[in-house]
Amino acid sequence: MGNISNSTLLFIVLGAGVLAILYMTLKDMIRKPEATPAPGEKASKPVVDKSILPLQLQAYERLVLLVERINLQNLIGRIFQPGLTAIDMQVGLIQTIKAEYEHNIAQQIYVSPMAWEAVKTLKEQTITIINQVASQLPPDATAMDLNKQILEIFLQAETSPSELTSQILNAEAKRLF
Repeated sequence: MGNISNSTLLFIVLGAGVLAILYMTLKDMIRKPEATPAPGEKASKPVVDKSILPLQLQAYERLVLLVERINLQNLIGRIFQPGLTAIDMQVGLIQTIKAEYEHNIAQQIYVSPMAWEAVKTLKEQTITIINQVASQLPPDATAMDLNKQILEIFLQAETSPSELTSQILNAEAKRLF
C-alpha cells in the first residue's frame, strides 16, 4: 500500500506542475487587450529595439536547450554509470539540474516572466520527483532501481512537464516575429 500512495503522490506532483504551467499560459493569453485607438488616431505601439530581438531569440533557444538537458529521460542517460548507488544517482541528477539552471539564469532578462516561471517550475518539479522516488527506495538500492522508478512515472504520464514547458517557450519565441 505504501508504494501505491507514493506513486499517487508523485502523479499528483506531476499533475500539479503541469496544471501550474498550463495556468500560467492561459492567464497570459486571457489578459485584457489594450484599448484600441479611436478612428483617426494612431495606435501607440511600444518601441522595440531591433538589436534586442536576436538576444531574445537566443534566450528562448537556450531555455529550450535547458529544458531538454534537464528532461529526466535525457539526463539519466548522461549521468548513469554502472555501480552507482541510488543516492549517488539522486545527488548527480539534482546537482546537474541545478548547474544547468544556474548556467542559464541570466536568460530571464530576455524572456517573459511566464516563460521564466515555467522553466523554474519545471526545475523544482523535476527535483521533487527525483527526491520522492528516491525516498521510496531501500537504502541499498542501485542507480538502476532509481532510474527505472523515475522512467516508469514518465511512461505513465500523458504529458511530460518538459514537453509542456518547451511548447510554452516555442510559442512565445514565435510571437517575437
